[in-house]
Amino acid sequence: MSADTPSLHLVCPHCHAVNRLPSARLPEGPACGQCHQALLTGKPLDLTVDIAEKHISRNELPVVVDFWAPWCGPCRMMTPAFAQAAAEMPGIRFAKINTQVETTLGQRFGIRSIPTLILFVGGREIQRQAGAMDAVSIQRWIAQGLSQAGL
Repeated sequence: MSADTPSLHLVCPHCHAVNRLPSARLPEGPACGQCHQALLTGKPLDLTVDIAEKHISRNELPVVVDFWAPWCGPCRMMTPAFAQAAAEMPGIRFAKINTQVETTLGQRFGIRSIPTLILFVGGREIQRQAGAMDAVSIQRWIAQGLSQAGL
């Protein structure tokens, strides 16, 4: 990779290794240099306390996290819409944090109600939204947040 080729860091959703690759390779469906699995799966990733910080702060793609719990009806209703948005927005990392299991993460991010979506860019919170949304609303919300962040 030449010094003038823009590159970015992506955390592997499988082995959690940080990969550096030319940004021009994103549309090619790049694989992890360590485990050789796809870096962009088009599916939400379940985050735990052990890997959440790495995925939120080390991915140079925007990261949208759905804070949810299995007992929450609106959370369960939004699950297919969140998965659909993930499949239709390959340049965004989608992740889920089960606040019932990962209570420290819910507290750390100040989650007061679920479902809550938070958009992170470069490890920094750009925006948050509480309440269930459909796939189109999720995509619109992400686009609005990225636009406001100048991306």
